[in-house]
Amino acid sequence: MRRFWLALTVALLAFWLSIAIVLFASPAWAQTDDADLANKLSNPVSDLISVPFQFNYDCCYGPEDGGRFTLNIQPVVPFHLGADWTLIVRTILPVVTQQETVGGLGDHSGLGDTLQSFFFSPTPSPGGIIWGVGPAIYWPTASNTYLGPRKWGAGPTVVVLKQQSGWTYGLLANHIWSFAGESETADISSTFLQPFLAYAWPDSTTLTLNTESSYDWNGDQWTVPLNLTVSHIFRFGTQPVSFAIGGRYYAVTPDDGPRWGLRFVMTFLFPAG
Repeated sequence: MRRFWLALTVALLAFWLSIAIVLFASPAWAQTDDADLANKLSNPVSDLISVPFQFNYDCCYGPEDGGRFTLNIQPVVPFHLGADWTLIVRTILPVVTQQETVGGLGDHSGLGDTLQSFFFSPTPSPGGIIWGVGPAIYWPTASNTYLGPRKWGAGPTVVVLKQQSGWTYGLLANHIWSFAGESETADISSTFLQPFLAYAWPDSTTLTLNTESSYDWNGDQWTVPLNLTVSHIFRFGTQPVSFAIGGRYYAVTPDDGPRWGLRFVMTFLFPAG
């Protein structure tokens, strides 16, 4: 348990430092309308700098019906490459506490493996299709092999979406192959598919339905959670923060996989000035 809190403290300090750097570099972020912010937050490749802290609880793993708590720290930072292109860097760093799922294996806490995606996205025409494509890198940052396979991996990632009249709908996908890392863990060949549909009301309240489906090609196994969340943007002084709450049902899961889950997300927003 001590390793978990140490890992969490280090991760939070690193990302709060990144927030401070962003605030210093972007003094005009507080002027953006909340409804516009809500639409940008629904777009994975917008020019919005965001730092989500996504808290997940999943139940019930294995014959012991163990629970798993995951804090995903997910900074999204766009870099403008001239007037016509933007590079959007999306990082997912999991901090995990996992109860005993199989008798005798014990509880485990620490960092999971990190996924970092790089989307090159052209400036869309008004009302046009928004898209981005690039590489995804899988980093072996897990504290132990119970929390992640500790493999080096890479592959392509793509996102395509459309926004109109408060609606956002699209698909984010990637595929990761492992090429190095721990020899005792299975190789990775995994496809991730995230179709999403969201509606944002003028007051910034947003209802989102998506799946975060994955297919393990080595194990010939789908995992398909259906997620429904509602979010709203609040301001603390001039700082916009989105809060989201929701749940998930696993329509397809491995025999020892979870059945249902809960999610709470706190996202700090830093619009481009």
